[in-house]
Amino acid sequence: MTRMQINGSETGVVRVFHLDLPPEAVERFTTEAGTGEWPLRYALGARHLRPAFVDVVAIRDLGDMPLSAYLAQAHAVKGEEARQMRPRLDALAGHVVILPSQAFDHEAQDLTIAAPLRWIATFAEEAARPRGPALRSASALGSTSGAPGAAAPRSRVLLLVLAGLAALVLAGLYVVLAR
Repeated sequence: MTRMQINGSETGVVRVFHLDLPPEAVERFTTEAGTGEWPLRYALGARHLRPAFVDVVAIRDLGDMPLSAYLAQAHAVKGEEARQMRPRLDALAGHVVILPSQAFDHEAQDLTIAAPLRWIATFAEEAARPRGPALRSASALGSTSGAPGAAAPRSRVLLLVLAGLAALVLAGLYVVLAR
């Protein structure tokens, strides 16, 4: 059995497991029943698992696309570690279960992986890079013209207009209530 810890604040991690089951048993194993029974969750030893983020892939359904390419495109798994694991990933057959961090719903858990699951690898998702050049204007850096904390002249005018309206409303209420 393989043991692993899931940190409750974890983000950007993808875990890949091989599923050693005949094709006809995969759906029953990987789908949560209406009664709450879920063999996949039991085999992971997980207390909590979000079905919407469980990715079960039949490798034959990928066609000519290798599993490593699917992981790169669908889960942003790239980098040196992924390149080193490429031969092992692409040699897998049958089904794999891919669990991104979101599958654990930010809940700290200790997993005990049992058959028919076999842990293959854990990867870090590649962080998104901003498009375009870095912003250089003063306002983009968090400052505006004028002294820090000073209100702009337009803000003062707006404040005076709102105060005048509030005074008119209060005067109107006083006249109505005084009758």
